[in-house]
Amino acid sequence: MRQKFVAGNWKMNLTLPEAQALTSEIVQMLRDEQHGPEAAQVVICPSYPLLPAVGRLLGEGGKVALGAQNCHQKESGAYTGEVSAKLLQSIGCQYVILGHSERRQYFHEDNELLSQKLKAALAAGLRPIFCVGESLETREADETFDFIAKQLKDGLFHLSNEEFDKVLIAYEPIWAIGTGKTASTAQAQEVHAFIREQVASAYDAEAANNTAILYGGSCNAQNARELFSQPDVDGGLIGGASLKSRDFVTIVTSF
Repeated sequence: MRQKFVAGNWKMNLTLPEAQALTSEIVQMLRDEQHGPEAAQVVICPSYPLLPAVGRLLGEGGKVALGAQNCHQKESGAYTGEVSAKLLQSIGCQYVILGHSERRQYFHEDNELLSQKLKAALAAGLRPIFCVGESLETREADETFDFIAKQLKDGLFHLSNEEFDKVLIAYEPIWAIGTGKTASTAQAQEVHAFIREQVASAYDAEAANNTAILYGGSCNAQNARELFSQPDVDGGLIGGASLKSRDFVTIVTSF
């Protein structure tokens, strides 16, 4: 059975005291409420300055892993303001989000750049959460599948089988991020199944069956259980709801 995952993307939110309080609440709630061998792996992805403090509260070998929201494609160098995957790994990160639609839109990250970031993250020992997804215009033009197939092929499918085994994929319909809109359960399942088919074509059936594919479009405490019940939805990449401890833990325990 594939591992279930729920990752909280805090984006550019929370001060240090707020982050410490939220982390402590989540850790305590999960200690009380998350049980069993099939419990989801939880990942929290704060902004860069918060990573060490949040990591200390998570501890080692606990129920929650630390992740970053981005990394640079180079290991080191004169790249003022950037953060390398190697640095992230050295402060306790185990995961990193790559290719989020906001990075693609606001910072013009394309598939070629993201393929370099993937290589850097894997070389540093991080597990990438690689995001794909379409805009409203792309969906209305009935080009969703072609668009996502290209994102996967150009950004991800250059990896070896061994490298790909470490990757998680997140489907985020851009039109459903931060808008309160959510893809229907059927829409989410349809795209997740398509992504799994693409993985099988690029690698093999075993790789496709083992790959965790997360849903990342306004998943919340009310719709998580229905979304996670779909055969190809293996968890969620959670935005706004990850900033509320009760909502986030409800999502984590919705399997």
